[in-house]
Amino acid sequence: MVALSNELEGKVAIVTGSARNIGRATAEELAQAGAAVVINAVQAKDLCEDVAAGICAKGGRAIPVIADCRKPDDIEALAKAAIAEFGGVDILVHNAATRNPKSFDNLTRADFQEVIDLSILGCFHLAQATVPSMRARGGGAIIGVGGLNSYSGQKGRSHLMVAKAGLNMYIRSLSLDLAADGITANQVVVGPYNTRDPDSPMTAEQIQARIDRVPVKREGLPQDMADLIRFLVGPAGTFITGQTIHSNGGAFMNA
Repeated sequence: MVALSNELEGKVAIVTGSARNIGRATAEELAQAGAAVVINAVQAKDLCEDVAAGICAKGGRAIPVIADCRKPDDIEALAKAAIAEFGGVDILVHNAATRNPKSFDNLTRADFQEVIDLSILGCFHLAQATVPSMRARGGGAIIGVGGLNSYSGQKGRSHLMVAKAGLNMYIRSLSLDLAADGITANQVVVGPYNTRDPDSPMTAEQIQARIDRVPVKREGLPQDMADLIRFLVGPAGTFITGQTIHSNGGAFMNA
């Protein structure tokens, strides 16, 4: 049995989209496990700095790096910042995402391209930028964060569903291509989590209806996913690769 106490000491993690919600909880959890962490967002510099400062205040190591995961040059700069500051990269968590539902009649090619650039091509460029360091350091772990809607479906989200489904297949391909290097690759899938957009509030009735569809009768919390990711990227998860792991309180069965 592997004890979960500083099990990531000496490791370096990049967590994209980690200024808030699941990304933030994951970055903080990996830091709690001993990893040095790169906090990333596309523009929320103040929030990234707050997360990094909070980790450092608790004795951890973290730096904020603003980078747009749709842009290869930004991704290269993100990886170089991690290597320059901490000496390498061992863990990549690609959590960055966008919420932009659109009806069929309003959906454009640009809408499709944006989420494909972020989810699929973003992970492609991130892997290219970080895998050489993982190989040099003897292995690593890659996590892609997906969503239940890409399995169950939801109106107005065809582009988002396609992007997350494509990310899932890319992660599976990485698990095969990189297994000999000691690098695992898995997809974790978020269900009905309490990560609400303050600009799109839900009513109490909507929240309760959502909870009613979850067998365990609660919404997921960012910490639920952070705990799962910590396990997968740590020494206890080294025999798990190429998998799609849902964390949704059983909601997938009611989808």
